[in-house]
Amino acid sequence: MTDSSHLSVQARTLAAHLEPCIGQVYFAPEAHAHYAALGFAASPGQVNGVAMPDGPAYFTSRGSLMGQVAPHVVAAAFAVFNPAAVVPSVAYGWSLTDAATIFGARRRGATDQLRRILGAAPEGLERASTILERAVAPLREEGRPLFAGLRAQWDDPGDRWERFFHLGDMLREYRGDSHTAAWISAGIDATEVGLLTELYIGLPLRTYSRTRAWSDDQFDAATERLEQRGWMRGDSFTELGRNEREAIERNTDQQLQPAIDAIAEQLDELVTIIESWGAAIRAAGGYVGGAGDLWPNR
Repeated sequence: MTDSSHLSVQARTLAAHLEPCIGQVYFAPEAHAHYAALGFAASPGQVNGVAMPDGPAYFTSRGSLMGQVAPHVVAAAFAVFNPAAVVPSVAYGWSLTDAATIFGARRRGATDQLRRILGAAPEGLERASTILERAVAPLREEGRPLFAGLRAQWDDPGDRWERFFHLGDMLREYRGDSHTAAWISAGIDATEVGLLTELYIGLPLRTYSRTRAWSDDQFDAATERLEQRGWMRGDSFTELGRNEREAIERNTDQQLQPAIDAIAEQLDELVTIIESWGAAIRAAGGYVGGAGDLWPNR
């Protein structure tokens, strides 16, 4: 069993290198085209050369990981987003398509972009999938709805890129579900964790968290609550707040221990394989970047 500090380095390093290879699904022009064919709007435009997702298509396609569930269930699973944005978006999405159809469109869009940028069979693809399969095998489903949905829809795909993407998506969503469990158990809410995360990774307040559809009034109230708890003072962390936010991330890392232990001898090999893929995806405008790029202690 890995000690906690080393585990955090390993878990965050793996997640950060996996992210552009899997999170690229939300920016893939091929995925946007599949969604538009179902009746969703096209990408609303680009940021730094990367095509942004249509909101209802994003919420509905990612929600489809859990099957044909009610919009409020999707909002609960996504956790950091304002339900006022998620619920009507998913309700509209289900009026256009069903979960199985958009799930298939999502996976095809992701793998089409991977194939376009990285080729049909880059060196290490089958090996990376084998290691990812070992990583997800011991992971448990309790309290992890997005991970559980993906595992339920695992169909042992023969296509090499579909196999890699589905396995990587499972590991990515497992960490996301675990992170939600960590901050909820710390007694904070979605607006509060958004502000704390911006301080934690060094972004201006109300920038990254703004993409989760919360209002200034809601952020004002969250800031007041965090100040009352002694976690924030003005626009900065207190020492207590910084320690508590790091504890949330370490809690998340610790939930990845079964995966890290399962691939202890192959972790560096996996990171080496996917690191160049992530760089190529970013260079081709397939991924915009995210919070994991700025994690401390990695």
